[in-house]
Parts: sequence; C-alpha cells; structure tokens
Amino acid sequence: MGRLFGTDGVRGVANADLTAEMALGLSVAAAHVLAEAGTFEGHKPLAVVGRDPRASGEFLEAAVVAGLASAGVDVLRVGVLPTPAVAYLTGSLGADLGVMLSASHNAMPDNGIKFFARGGHKLADDLEDRIEGVYEEHRTGAPWDRPTGAGVGRLTSYDEGLDQYVGHLLGVLPHPLDGLKIVLDEAHGAAARVSPEAFTRAGAEVVSIGTEPDGLNINDGCGSTHLDPLKAAVIEHGADLGIAHDGDADRCLAVDHEGNEIDGDQILAVLALAMRERSVLRGDTVVATVMSNLGFKLALEREGLKLVQTAVGDRYVLEEMKEHGYALGGEQSGHVIILDHATTGDGTLTGLLLAARVAQSGRTLKDLASVMERLPQVLINVRDVDKSRVRTSAELAGAVADAERELGSTGRVLLRPSGTEPLVRVMVEAADIDQARSVAGRLADAVKSALG
Repeated sequence: MGRLFGTDGVRGVANADLTAEMALGLSVAAAHVLAEAGTFEGHKPLAVVGRDPRASGEFLEAAVVAGLASAGVDVLRVGVLPTPAVAYLTGSLGADLGVMLSASHNAMPDNGIKFFARGGHKLADDLEDRIEGVYEEHRTGAPWDRPTGAGVGRLTSYDEGLDQYVGHLLGVLPHPLDGLKIVLDEAHGAAARVSPEAFTRAGAEVVSIGTEPDGLNINDGCGSTHLDPLKAAVIEHGADLGIAHDGDADRCLAVDHEGNEIDGDQILAVLALAMRERSVLRGDTVVATVMSNLGFKLALEREGLKLVQTAVGDRYVLEEMKEHGYALGGEQSGHVIILDHATTGDGTLTGLLLAARVAQSGRTLKDLASVMERLPQVLINVRDVDKSRVRTSAELAGAVADAERELGSTGRVLLRPSGTEPLVRVMVEAADIDQARSVAGRLADAVKSALG
C-alpha cells in the first residue's frame, strides 16, 4: 500500500478510496498520535472541523466527528467554510487540531482530509507518518484505548466562524475597495458565502457567479480551473476585474477589465510591489516554485527584488517561508501565501489584497500586471515511461543540454517526474512560442527514447 498522505492531505474518490471507515480511523489515529506527542497535555482537547459543499462531505464529516469524539476530543463543527478559514479558526479559537474535508480543485466525486496542528499550521511530516502507521495498526485489528463516561468528546455547532473569518480578512485590508465593480466566481464551493460577504463589506460592488452549491456542482465548468465564465461576466458587466476561487478557496486567479487572465505569477508580482511599498515584504524576497514563468523572475530582478525557488507544491513554498521568515510566496496556479495573515494559501485574502492594490493605485489590473511579461510556455506530459530515471539518464541529460544551449538566456527547460502519475512533465519556455513548441517536442521524444 502506498503512502496515504500526499502533499495536501489524504485524497481519493469518496466512498471508494476515501471511505467513512477510513475517515473515522484516521481521525481517531490523529487524536491518539497528538495525545502521545503531548499536544493535549493538561486539558480536554478541542478540534475544529469544516468542509466544502461536496455531497460526500456530509457523511465524511460525520465520520470524522464521530472518530474525534470517541477518542475524547471536543469538536466545534463550523460547517461549510474555506480551507484557510478552518486553519484561521483553529488558531484563533485555541484548538489543538483542525480538520478540513475537501479535494480543493478536484472534480466532485473526489474528497479529502487535511489535518491542521495547533495554530492552524500544517501537520509535520513525521506526525502524518505516525498517524498513518497508527491507523494501519488498528485497521488490522488492534483495539483502541477508548474513553467512557465524561471522557468522551462533545459536539458543538459553531455558527460564528464565518463572521469571525470575514472580520479577520477585513482587518488586514490596507485599503477599501470603494468604487470598484468586481465579479466573483466561487466555483459553487466553500467560499460561496464568505467571499461575496467580504468583498461587499470592503466596499466593492459585487457581481457573483458560482455561488449556488448543491453538493454536486463544485468546480463544474467554473472557478479557477475554468475561467471562461468569469471572463464573459467581467465583459458583460463592465467590471474592473474578476476573481476566481477553487472549491476550497485556497487559490485565486484573476481577470482584468478586458477579460485577460492574470495568473498566480502576475498576482505575486503585483502584491510584491505593493508590499514593498508598505515595507512589509521582508528581505525584499518572494518565494515561488520552479514552475514559475521565467518572465516572473526577470520582472523581480528588474524591480530589485529577489526570488527564492522551491520544488513544486505550496507545502515547499510554505516551508521555505517559515524557515527564513519571508512574507510572500506562492504558485503560478494561484496558491498565494501571505504569512503575516494566513498559515496557508488563502484565495479570498489574495483577491482582496489584489483589488485593494487596484483601488489604492488608481491603475487598472491590466496595467499593474504588465510589470511582468509572461514568456511562452509549453508543457507536454510524456506517459508510460520510467520516471525514476529522469535524473540519471545520460541520453536525456545530453538532450537537455542541447536544448539549453539553443535557448540560451532567453528560455528555460524543466523536466519533472509526476508525483502521482507514471509520466514525466516536459516544460519549455522561450521568447517565441514556435521555438518553445519545437524544443518541447524534441525533448518529449528524447524522454520516450531514453525512458520508454
């Protein structure tokens, strides 16, 4: 059996890969592991549990709550809220543990479980490994040590979470959004109530789409993975900009007033300059992954800012930020972390800060985002190859060296084995799209030849 925990919790098809029994067992295991680690020392433990609107979240939430309570943990059930809201409430309410049920941008049949430690931070890898080990041990028959009587956990519905989270977001906003018309696409997801409320209270005129979750339509042709409805709505309503979130609202992508997509790299560039202006961009440094567009790196260099790059995955961005005290980081996909105000990617916060920059500067989002020019980028997934030999194949290394010589300083090559599929991702950037396609095609052929 492979490792259950991936880079973003445990995910799978709900009621097939991720069952109620697994959700209950993992929750009990988490409670026991944290108790052994001393997290609950001297007090009755408390957990915050939230979910996105997926239909499967209803029975999975029930299983998680049952598991925690059976292990002696009191539970605050906050209902449907974004992942960053659950992380925030875990910290602000002094809870020992947070649990979010969501598969983020994945299609509706999937779901997932993510655990947060005290303070709303991601659980350390060693604790996840221990939880998985304890879960496996008891799944195969070892009995749990169960509390009885007054020792069992109690369940409380906590309805104040939305207002508290929105209040937090508004409290860190550097400028009101008065005078802006903004279209929000909430992907029929976890921010369907939160985000329109926050933007409206911040002063914007809000047009909302994707705000009618029915448990089945999350991410379905809308949100940050399907921007066409947002682009059309921005044009139709003559809006200043549009903001799109994914199912659990830890991502944010944007659209300018002409309907042009503004990706995570461009958002980071705009926010970096705004934060430097306010003297809150520590070290004049932004953290991003190796998948960031070369145009982003060149833009930061031109503006006198530094870029630190990590492996792909917002967890690696966050680790680098926490280790060195950086304030801003993120991914091209729209995961943006503002560490002074959030412990995870927060799409609503990102959108608010982006809109605040537009309002404060008096410039259009198109103009602000022009600080960087996105170089043409071609990505090819090469399937059914031995991805484990990407870094050891001499034949492939030679092909990469040839490609890098051809591109020179105006382009970039990245070969990356997928973390979840039997494939290698070939990414090429160049000043010219035709050159990028040509080089990427040759490299994809080289991968098939060397690793097939």
